[in-house]
Amino acid sequence: MTGHLSQSDVARLMADPSPSVRAETTSKIAAQYDRKHPRMTDAERKIAEEIFRKLAQDAETRVREALAANLKTTADLPHDIALSLAQDVDSVALPVLKFSDVLTDDDLIAIVRGEDAEAKQVAIAQRQNVSGAVADALIDTGNETAVARLVANEGAELSEDALGRVISDYDESAAVSDSLARRSQLPASISEQLVAAMADKLQDYLVSKHNLSSDAASNLILQTRERATVSLLSRGSSDEELEELVFQLHVNGRLTASLIMRALCVGDLSFFEAAMARLANVPLKNARMLIHDEGDLGLRSIYQKAKMPPRLLAAVNTAVNILEEEDYDGGRNDRERFVSRVIERLLTQFEDPSSTMTQDDIDYLMSKLHQLAA
Repeated sequence: MTGHLSQSDVARLMADPSPSVRAETTSKIAAQYDRKHPRMTDAERKIAEEIFRKLAQDAETRVREALAANLKTTADLPHDIALSLAQDVDSVALPVLKFSDVLTDDDLIAIVRGEDAEAKQVAIAQRQNVSGAVADALIDTGNETAVARLVANEGAELSEDALGRVISDYDESAAVSDSLARRSQLPASISEQLVAAMADKLQDYLVSKHNLSSDAASNLILQTRERATVSLLSRGSSDEELEELVFQLHVNGRLTASLIMRALCVGDLSFFEAAMARLANVPLKNARMLIHDEGDLGLRSIYQKAKMPPRLLAAVNTAVNILEEEDYDGGRNDRERFVSRVIERLLTQFEDPSSTMTQDDIDYLMSKLHQLAA
């Protein structure tokens, strides 16, 4: 076919009884249609669009498939044509649903909520950009495969609330959990929920499959979960993010003394401040003033108000002082070296004969610190 179309071309195309000829002709016309590579006059484009409308209703699926395959990325395709193809059988609709920017959020949401739409939901979840409204509709479907693809899609707009619903609604899905774990950016509070959910599953597995006692499994999982939680903490986190994470840990009974001590030992003073503020029920700025007040009266006051274990107060006080002097060195594996320096200084401090801690306190602390070092 040449680059010139006429009404006679339309008539001939519609009259040709051969589906293969119609499919071939469809591909040729569609290839010329893109405005980024203009090969048609405006009049010819109008004719081509009329051809597309007729072909979108063609009885032969292969003709409609050819049309969809060639028009899926056409940015200026008339909306009615794109929508007609998107509502077709899967083999026609999927390329358009995955790639076409002509479709609106309302179009996509209606299709997501349609009957027998599982394959279409998966295609929509893989679009280059998925809005928050479309993402919410996909999460509501219960389609595990679609949600796993959605979560794996870095172009999907997923709010913290949406991610929380994914964790709660698809807690039994290994595919969804794996996609969540691999997502490059997750709010710390969401990552912590994911860690906790995985830890609970692992504990059940250890008890049922490896004959580990419930207490032993619980202790092992607690240490593992706390290490994972601390690793989520970012030194660049905002106060709002830290307070949200601490609140979540607190209401779920996971804001423990050992977790707080562990965070201190990896240098996360900001997390410690937010934790003390939450446990003592005081504003964060007030907690910081008390913690960093000269002498130890301010820290002692908020520590006691937070109902933290008295036997750890000396260790916490020393750790805070150490953190005000130490910092990451910026080199490779600096986090590990920092932790080693902090723990070494803590152990040295409490092996000092002048320490006011009792032997039971020291034994308790040593046990905790050795767990942290491990």
